[in-house]
Amino acid sequence: MGKQMKNSVTATSLEQADRTDPDVLLLRIDGRRPISAEAISAVNGVCDAAEDDAARARVVVEVSGSPEGQRPEGLTVATVSRWERALRRLERLPAPTVAVVDGDCGGIALDALLATDYRIATGAVRLVVPVDGGATWPGMAIYRLAQRGAGASAIRRAVLFGTPVELAEALALQLLDEVAADRVNAHALAAARAGAVSGSELAIRRQLLDDAVTTGFDEALGVHLAACDRALRRAAVEVAS
Repeated sequence: MGKQMKNSVTATSLEQADRTDPDVLLLRIDGRRPISAEAISAVNGVCDAAEDDAARARVVVEVSGSPEGQRPEGLTVATVSRWERALRRLERLPAPTVAVVDGDCGGIALDALLATDYRIATGAVRLVVPVDGGATWPGMAIYRLAQRGAGASAIRRAVLFGTPVELAEALALQLLDEVAADRVNAHALAAARAGAVSGSELAIRRQLLDDAVTTGFDEALGVHLAACDRALRRAAVEVAS
């Protein structure tokens, strides 16, 4: 598996989520912090580790916090582009990704949350599109929110005015999938949800889901038949062995 990384000071890090299960990788993202080379490195680090052992790896992304005050000076479009590309890599990993979110979640924490396969909330979670300089941040979190319900009033209020999406609204809009009593239970649920499937076949099914929104039946049929053929061939090999 890829090189292990730790950073207990910034709480934006990659580390083993459970030392009894080395296949579970934990990525912590603190939404109070801005987009940075450190955050980009943390996301790419967990992707490296997951890709090194795609057949077994599972990724848990722990997110919390929302930007406080104005955005720090010095952020460039080039850095934002690297951040968005790292998130796209996370989003397309050949491994299951499950988020555990606590409290207010905005900024880079919201970005990472929306790039995962499954999202578990603990306590009173709110999803926040940060407002700075008289407008909300126009990053790809807006794109992912719109994909899940551009016409929903809660999403429009969040994107246009920065109004937080409350827990009940987020569940109804399927921005969050499940609520746990506390963080310990959330991590247990995350391990259970991510434990059944992994590898390239998971990535293929994720892509089939994404493409179904914009692809007609006849166009999609060939891709689905190819996936069925792979599944049948894999089953035949398992029976033969």
